[in-house]
Amino acid sequence: MTKAERAQETRERILTAACEVIADIGFENISMRKVADHAGVSKALLHYHFDTREKLFAEAMTHSFAQTGTYAGDDGGTAPAAVVLARIVRSMLPTDEELRQDWKLWQELWVRAQRDTAARHLAVDLYDQLHAWVGGAVERGVASGEFTDCDTDAVATLILALSDGLGIRVMLDDPKVGLAAARSTLWRTVAPHLGIPPAFPES
Repeated sequence: MTKAERAQETRERILTAACEVIADIGFENISMRKVADHAGVSKALLHYHFDTREKLFAEAMTHSFAQTGTYAGDDGGTAPAAVVLARIVRSMLPTDEELRQDWKLWQELWVRAQRDTAARHLAVDLYDQLHAWVGGAVERGVASGEFTDCDTDAVATLILALSDGLGIRVMLDDPKVGLAAARSTLWRTVAPHLGIPPAFPES
């Protein structure tokens, strides 16, 4: 392993540890020492890669987004458009423990964005990427004839809004909105805009 590869591996380990610590105890309660200990590195090495908590938080959010976000629709263009969109919807809801951790990070970002300009810009940028990702899947379905012609930006906005609102209820363990109900509600709402069956694809 080269020096650059070792440095990259260390950086990835630190970011993974930061995501786990922030999700566990919240950004306001973390220290660089706690993240360093969790990553199994020295505090000096942590500071070499990230000199402030704020920079570490921003990088951790971007890392989390890259690791558990847009891969869901990457199938080489072979799956039906509805299946690709369903995979995206699954990844945008707290479907498993890894995605629940991502949701905790998003909730931390929402809180920080209310009082921190850099966090607000980061949140808007990540939402822009999500919007482009969802909108691209819808556009693909329209282009292939699998979806009816529609306002792809409006549909992408609707999907993001529904996933946020329903996902919060799932994260709260609201007995009225479980994961299956969240998926079916979102899909049933969006389906008429796309001209597809209202039942959420299970494949």
